[in-house]
Amino acid sequence: MHSFAYKNGALHCEGVNLQDIAAAVGTPTFVYSKKTILDDLEEFRQALAPLDAHIAYAVKACSNKAILHLMAQRGVGFDIVSGGELWRIVNAGGDPTLCTYAGVAKTEAEIRYALELGIYCFNCESENELREINRIAGEMGVKAPVAVRVNPNVDAHTHKYITTGTNENKFGVDISRIEALYATIAAEMPHLHIKGLQMHIGSQLTDKQPFVTAIEKVAPIVAKFKELYGIEFWSIGGGIGIVYDGCLASGSEEWWAEHPEQITIRSYAESIIPLLRPLGLKILIEPGRRLVGNAAAMLTTCVYEKKGEAKTFKMIDAGMNDIIRPALYEGYHEIWPVQQHSGDSIVADIVGPICESGDFQAQNRLVADVKPGEVLAEMSAGAYGFSMASTYNSRPLAAEVLVDGDKWHLIRRRQTMEQIVEGELLPGEA
Repeated sequence: MHSFAYKNGALHCEGVNLQDIAAAVGTPTFVYSKKTILDDLEEFRQALAPLDAHIAYAVKACSNKAILHLMAQRGVGFDIVSGGELWRIVNAGGDPTLCTYAGVAKTEAEIRYALELGIYCFNCESENELREINRIAGEMGVKAPVAVRVNPNVDAHTHKYITTGTNENKFGVDISRIEALYATIAAEMPHLHIKGLQMHIGSQLTDKQPFVTAIEKVAPIVAKFKELYGIEFWSIGGGIGIVYDGCLASGSEEWWAEHPEQITIRSYAESIIPLLRPLGLKILIEPGRRLVGNAAAMLTTCVYEKKGEAKTFKMIDAGMNDIIRPALYEGYHEIWPVQQHSGDSIVADIVGPICESGDFQAQNRLVADVKPGEVLAEMSAGAYGFSMASTYNSRPLAAEVLVDGDKWHLIRRRQTMEQIVEGELLPGEA
């Protein structure tokens, strides 16, 4: 569940009226609920208690250092995919020795940086990457901890841009080749320490079965690697889906009771624990979206309305540069007025100011008939919202706010025009 709800006709995050944040900070602004994040984190820990389970938060979902600091304070590890994300962890007070480093194209500089900081493990995606890490570790006089990402060729039945576990994806090593590759590491790469095995089949999965299928397929290999190489962990990835359509209602226990088919942290855990417990290994879980997705809303203001012969458009001050998911993934976000409407709804497109036809947040949607000046909340905005934002059309990056009970804190100032061009030079200015 989450902590967004209407109270006395106004949409609140925990104990704070979102209209007050919009008035003080302006829009677009991302608003995060501390309670929602911590509640879901605790639910993961309780549900996975029968295992030696460790959470590695997927930093790419939302990387504001205040959010990372919140995770670090609770002893959470981190799943990173770049040297920049590793730097963010350190800057936020996180422990680099709790970081697993994934990604298909790690550079030499990134590998050296990670080895210098003593990360927990590299999750490697190819034989050539392993050989490069072996070379660099040898030059540095260290042993690099490695695991290989196995691709189990399981279709996660999610959007084609966020499925990662089939043999047509760029990620990982085909399951048919993984045993031979581990034998090669042991025989030919003396500067590597085989520490575990990793897999991840995709994001926003709403069905437990793909997780179960992948674990059943890979578990025998894990058991063999434990015997042959003494591996200490198996990272089973993340990917548990959140509620996008029905988000606001899903803040209540009644909604969950009426939707038993919706995957939950507990139902996910109950389906995989019997398969993992007999292995006797540390199990790494890499949730990102599930910890922060429903924990945030983006506030935006209606600027204009345009009624044409075919459509009505509600034009807002947030664009695809602020939340790209609808344009990139055909992603759905509920959009609600901050001041509750009791009047008629209208079928409209909610569109932004970007000079692209793909700049929309909703199309042909039944929405409140808001007027210019009214503030809207785009729900389920915590994951891959701000973290994928850009300054396209020279639009400043949005502000970010963290709500804690009846108080709120600015955790990112709105970018200025000067900051947009900071670092740009005219010829001869260097």
